[in-house]
Parts: sequence; structure tokens; C-alpha cells
Amino acid sequence: MTCEAPGWDRLGSFEVAGTGIQKLTPFSEEGFSDWLVGWARDCRRLHLEILNTETGRRLYYENGLWLLLHQPILPEPSEAQQEAQAYPVSAESADPKEIAEKSGGSYAVVTNRKECWQGLEQDITARVSPGSTYAVSACVGVSGPVSRSADVLATLKLEYHGTGTSHLFIGRTSVTKEKWEKLEGAFSLPNMPDRVVFYLEGPSPGVDLLIKSVGITCSSPNKYEGVNLGCFTAGDENIILNPRFEDGLNNWSGRGCKIVLHDSIGDGKIVPLSGKYFVSATERTQSWNGVQQEITGRLQRKLAYDVTAVVRIFGNVTSSDVRVTLWVQTPNLREQYIGIANAQATDKDWVQLQGKFLLNASPSRVVIYIEGPPSGTDILLNSIVVKHAEKTPPSPPPVIENPAFGVNIIENSSLSDGSTNGWFPLGNCTLNVGTGSPHVLPPMARDSLGPHEPLSGRYILVTNRTQNWMGPAQMITDKLKLFLTYQVCAWIRIGSGASSPQNVNVALSVDNQWVNGGQVEVSAGSWHEIGGSFRIEKQPSKVMVYIQGPAPGVDLMVAGLQIFPVNRQARFRYLQSETHKVRKRDVILKFSGVDSSGFLDTFVKVRQTQNSFPFGTCVNRTNIDNEDFVNFFAKHFNWAVFGNELKWYWTEPQQGNFNYKDADEMLDLCKNHNIETRGHCIFWEVEGTVQSWIRALNKNDLATAVQNRLTGLLSRYKGKFRHYDVNNEMLHGSFYQDRLGKDIRANMFKTAHQLDPSATLFVNDYHVEDGCDTRSSPEKYIQHVLDLQEQGAPVGGIGIQAHIDSPVGAIVCSALDKIGILGLPIWFTELDVSSINEHMRADDLEVMLREGFAHPAVEGIMLWGFWELFMSRDNSHLVNAEGDINEAGKRLLALKQEWLSHPHGHIDEQGEFRFRGFHGTYSVEVLSGSKKVSKTFVVDKGDLPLVLSIDM
Repeated sequence: MTCEAPGWDRLGSFEVAGTGIQKLTPFSEEGFSDWLVGWARDCRRLHLEILNTETGRRLYYENGLWLLLHQPILPEPSEAQQEAQAYPVSAESADPKEIAEKSGGSYAVVTNRKECWQGLEQDITARVSPGSTYAVSACVGVSGPVSRSADVLATLKLEYHGTGTSHLFIGRTSVTKEKWEKLEGAFSLPNMPDRVVFYLEGPSPGVDLLIKSVGITCSSPNKYEGVNLGCFTAGDENIILNPRFEDGLNNWSGRGCKIVLHDSIGDGKIVPLSGKYFVSATERTQSWNGVQQEITGRLQRKLAYDVTAVVRIFGNVTSSDVRVTLWVQTPNLREQYIGIANAQATDKDWVQLQGKFLLNASPSRVVIYIEGPPSGTDILLNSIVVKHAEKTPPSPPPVIENPAFGVNIIENSSLSDGSTNGWFPLGNCTLNVGTGSPHVLPPMARDSLGPHEPLSGRYILVTNRTQNWMGPAQMITDKLKLFLTYQVCAWIRIGSGASSPQNVNVALSVDNQWVNGGQVEVSAGSWHEIGGSFRIEKQPSKVMVYIQGPAPGVDLMVAGLQIFPVNRQARFRYLQSETHKVRKRDVILKFSGVDSSGFLDTFVKVRQTQNSFPFGTCVNRTNIDNEDFVNFFAKHFNWAVFGNELKWYWTEPQQGNFNYKDADEMLDLCKNHNIETRGHCIFWEVEGTVQSWIRALNKNDLATAVQNRLTGLLSRYKGKFRHYDVNNEMLHGSFYQDRLGKDIRANMFKTAHQLDPSATLFVNDYHVEDGCDTRSSPEKYIQHVLDLQEQGAPVGGIGIQAHIDSPVGAIVCSALDKIGILGLPIWFTELDVSSINEHMRADDLEVMLREGFAHPAVEGIMLWGFWELFMSRDNSHLVNAEGDINEAGKRLLALKQEWLSHPHGHIDEQGEFRFRGFHGTYSVEVLSGSKKVSKTFVVDKGDLPLVLSIDM
């Protein structure tokens, strides 16, 4: 490739390496013609003069033309036009003190730099392609007023017509004045921008940037198939500039407030935890005021970053929540706030904030800042580190010896000798033994244990209770094993002194931390079953189980308390047989056109391509900017629900200020991938989730706003959402009912049905299935639905959110059985499970998936996300932040494979091929001699065999 200037000397040629990326080693006139000094990222230069000190010749650039001159003609720039300039020099002509250790040869100097981002750039649009991975290597240096060292960064500018410009960080190195340093990195483009510009930048204003060589080569060909490609910078490098304030306040600023550098304050009582300095954010008038640094260009999309900050507070409060937040602006000016870390800080000690984040898209601007305390309180920041997160090694599968499934760990549970041996009163209550309790195990325990000897009929009577927490207790520290899931069950009754139903709780004190073992609401006069579960994953020093709850003065009776480890594998085997009954159908393929003598030579291969059961997931708007996320989502799920983007506080954060753009874009994505959608949610009954402008409305204006919300949302999306959660979590909140009356809930359903008759309208609530919340017990949920139906509400489905810990199949199934009497479809609408150990997380997930898939009343399962850092609960993800599938994700995929049918064999003597297969889409291939016939078919639900004819 050559550059020519008409009427002037030939300028030279480029050396080409890799897949067409220009390599300039060393810099000279022959290679400089495609390089421009970077003075503004979005503008082209008007003038540039380059001097070769060896020949005295100059290159002059103006409006896209290069001219070779012997005398400078660059005009004296005006104040507005003063820019950084670049020129090549030889090593011998430079100040020997500045580059004493630099090798010989020419190099480029970028001088007169007024901003950190000014440097040297080149347009490489025509020489890169999406999907390939490119390695970058540059030899760089600095000259001028450098106190210790300066960072040099390699960056890509990506320009998209119509959506703006973004920047992609490639790599960084720290440079001193004494020697050249190597800058290395890599990049990959998932899609092709309209323009790609590579540039070098970074040192502080006034510091000259020296570039000896730059090479960009293709390190891997284009094999992009949705895997995570990109820049992998050195994981030990902190992307924060001046992180310990050793360079004063350089690179830092106040976010709506003033920042001040200190070595101590408070008469010397507050000093840095490390280093010599800290900074205070002072004169704060808003909670979001704090100390900030812009880190645009230093982050790589789809990479996870760990954040660690050391903070404390000073001022008018002694403790306050302090947060690390990321403000992100996309090229189309969409703003996003990402909460990274938070902790309770005090004015007594430094505390450490730790968190993690990932950017799905390439942002145009990124700012990290510390915020949180009330106005008038100073935030003190000692240091902050942001590094590429190290990948956490997968947790090993737990080893459990002699699990003793089904063996009760409670001592003297039956009270068979008539004494309370093994028990002690918690508090100054009194324990005695009574008779007349049930002789049968509670039903949920029977489902787990099978046939069991009768109970003794004796119970513990607890009297003289003066506090809610008083009741019978046992120490069980030495009887528990880590990573076993324990089921809890008992019979509970209260004395006649209670004027209203009472909550009773089987609780565990694990190193003085409360763990919920199950709750039940009990009315006087009869025995009630209580059930729950728990698991301990960290070795405790002391564990006590106790029964508590009724009001002081109310007697408590406890019979047959059982705490035993459950055998999940035995339950899974039972569920597999139930699944085959519920989710399969007999199929008969009848063949014609085949002579009976050829039946045994005719081979049939059936392959199920998709199970029709709805398996879905929650997605967020930012997720769809990550093509790796989208690929996993589209491949493994056939339903979707939006995490926030349809909620009222999202679509109308301020009255009359509507945002449907996010939901529209997400709907388009789902439509393109043939994914059905649930609408979550029209209203949310919990007051804390209601935006402030709605809470401020009077009754009439609130009623109008509710009607406008219904009309606006359901008219806009009529026919696009298959389900709607009409009024979320009505068992846990009553904002609209308290202000607009009891009829408002039923009226919401009625109006929604009128506006979109095609949508199935759901109730939706949590802790229905796990026995740990009396407000949302199956009995309460059933009554709630019946009350709505009595008021004429067209309730079409039951949503069980299923945010659950340590699930036990028998307890979940019991809840499903009870709610199933309503005859309405049940969906797990927000399923997630949480465990630090991936194998336990996988087991918990398998429990819920198998229970739901095996139960005839369950018609769909939605996960509440699957990608790390985009889950509502920690340690609940199935795919790690950078795209690695963990043990829980592998378990999901294994179950989805198990629930596909792939029968094969020969036609029988009747010319038929019979099998029992899961509902869904199939392809069949029939080989008979030289004939080959292919056909697709669908196995729908049905009690009678599906008969299909195939003509050979």
C-alpha cells in the first residue's frame, strides 16, 4: 500500500503484518502518513506538522492531504486552535537525560498536550473484522514533568451512525521517564462499527507522549459463535488513577460537593488506614454527593471487575450507609446507575466496601463515585481499587459421610418415658408433659419418611410464658452435618387464653443468628401441622432449636418434633416416575407404502427438538446488549419476564414522564426469537415499591392514576403479553386497598380483562411454598383467590414466586397440592435458589424444577434470572459474569436434556412404531431400503394416544 502526494516526493509504503493491520516500526516519514495527533475524539485535525530532525524535512497535513516541505508553513495557531502536536525524532537528537536507557531509532513525540486523552491515533476500520481477536503491542515512553510515573493507555474509538460513539479500553502500562515500556492488550469486535479508530493516550497534561512502535496483529481468526471474546488486561492493574491520593487530587473531583485532601483531621485522631493521605467529600447537600472519578475508556465490556474501597464518615451522624455506585451513559444517552457495594460506615473506624460489576454494552461515559450518607456528613475515602475480577474456582462437591437420611436428631421427641429429658425451657417458662396429641406423623413428614411407627400421643406443655420467644429448646450442635438439608415438622397447639390466631415458629439459633425452621398460624382448640427446612453450610460453634411465637401468657403445646435429613435422590426417583405420567403421551406412528416383509428392515429414528413446557427467565434491558447473554437466553428458554421494565415505577417514574422504550426493545428481542412473555407487573401492592408521586396523590387523583395506568399499559401492549401479574404481592402489602377500598383489587382484574381479554391474569406472591411465612401460607393464598373471585375478579392463574432456600420436595409438593384445588394453572414465576456452594445450588434448583415439572397443576416455570451480577440474590446465578456455566447451570441443561425423548427402532409387525414421549416438537426419519422419509410433528397434551400416519 502506498501514499502519494501529487507534485511532491513519494511518501513511502506500509509494512503489513497479520491480517492487514498496519505496523509502524520504527516511526518515520514513510510510516507516519496515516497517523494523526489526537486532540479531540470526535473531530478531525485541520493542521499537523511533523519534523524529521535528521533530514530537516517536514510533513504538513491539511484537510486530508499530506505535503512534503523543507520549510515549516504551519501557521501560528489561535488560542482556540492550540492543539497537541506530533513529530518523529531520532534517539540521538533527544535529551540524553530524558532517554538515557532508550534504544536507537526514530520515535514519535506527541507534545503540547492539554488533556489526558490527547495522543496519537489511526483509522483502522478497513483492516479489522468482527469476531476476530487482535493482539496489540506498543513500545511507549514519556517525557516532561512526570513526578513518578504516568499511565499510557491503548483505546479504540467506535463510531456508529445514529447511535453515537463509544470507547473500548485495550490495555495500559505504567511508564517512567528513564526507559521504554511495553504496552500490551487485545480486543475483539462483536459487531462492526461504521468507523474504528485506534489511539494511544493517558499521561497528564503537559507530559509528552513518546511512541517507538505499534503493532496490531490478528491473534485468532473469525470463529465467533457467541463466546466471550475481548480484551484481557493484566488482572493486577488498578484502573483507578491516583487511587491513594499520592498525587494530590489529580483525576478526582467532587460530585455535587467539594473534596479536600488530608493527612489527618479531628485534631489528628483520624489518620489514613494506609498510605499518607485520604480525601473528604465535604459541603454535601444531597445523599448522592461524594467523591468521583471518570473512568471512561478504561473498562472492557463483558468483563467483571472487583471493587474495594476503604471509607468512613465524619460529621453529624455516627453511622450511615455508604455506597459505591457506577454512573454509565450509553452512546444513545441512556443513563444507568449500577450499585456496586454498600456497607454501614461509622465515624470511629475505617470500613471496607467490596463489590463487583460488569458492563454489558460499550459506554460513552463511565463515572465511579462514593455516596450515601445524609447531607452535612462528610465521606472520607482512603483508597479504592478496581481490577479485573479473578475467576472464582468452582466449589468442590460436599462430602457427607453416613448421612442417616430420615433419622430424627431430636432427643426424646416422643416423650415416651413421660419426662422432658433432653429438653430445657428457654426463659423462665415451665415445661410439663401432657397427653392427647395426634398419634400420626404430620402429613409432610409422612411424604418424606414413608411408613413410620405411630407417635406416642404425648406433648410438651409450656406454661408461665412471659415473652414471645419462650418455649422448649434443645442443643443440637453435635447432631448436625454440614450441607445436609433438614426437614422440620411437628404438631402445634395453643391454649385457650389466646383471643386471636397466633404465629408459632420452629427457630434455630446458629451462633446467635436466627434461622427460620418453619412457621404456622395457630388457632386455639385444634392441632396444626408446622413444617419447614434449613441447611447449614459453615461449621457452627453452637446450635439450639427452640419453639416460640405465641403472645405472653398463651400456653404452647408441641408434639412429635422431627428434624431429619432428607434423601433427595430417593425423591428424585419418585418424581421421575410421576413426570412420565404427567408430561408424556403415547404416540403411534402408522406406516403405509411398506410391504410387510420389509417391516423389520425399516428403521425409525425419532428426535425431539423442543419440549413445549414453558421454561422461562427474567431478563433486564441491559442484558440484551450482551450477545453472550442473548445467545444463552434464546437457546435455552421459551418464555421471558422483564425484571423491572414493565413496572409502573419504571414506565412512569414521574407523573406524565413515560418510558416504554426499554420494554419495547425487549419485546422486539423476544418476538425475534419466538419467545413468549409475561407482563410483570401492572401494580405492586407493597408501599415501599410505589413511586413518591403516586404516594402523594389524594384518593380521587390516585383512582384516576390507576385507571390511566391500566388503560395506557394494556392498550399499548394489547395481545403482546400472554400473562399479567395484576397486583403483585397482595398478601404482603395493601397500599391501593388501604386508599381506594377493598373493591379496587377486583376492579383492577376486571378492567385489565376488558382491555386485553387474551391475557391470563395472575395473582403473584412469595413464601407460599416453603412453610416459612404465615402471611402467605397456602391456606391464606387460597382464601385470597376465593375472595377475589367472589368479587367477580377474573383470576386466571396462580403465581408462586419461589424465591426459596434449602427446599424440601415434600413441603413444596404439599403447597402445590393444596393450591391445586382451585383448578387454576400454577406457575413458578420468579424461581431462584441461593447457596455459595454451586453443587448445593444445583441440588436446590433440581428439587424445584423436578417438583414443578412433575406436578399436574404446574404449567410453567420462570427463573428469576441466570447471569451473575444480574440476579436479585447473591449466589443464585447459573452462569458466571463472563459467561462460564457453573454447576447449577449445568444441572439445568442436563434436566432439559433428560426431558427430551429420542426413541428409535424398527416398525413392528402391524406396521407401527410406538413410543411414549414428552410433549413438544419432533422430527422423525424413516429408512426403508433405498427410501428415506422425514417428517415433523407435535405431541400435544392428551389422554388418548396420538396417531400419526406416514406414507412411505
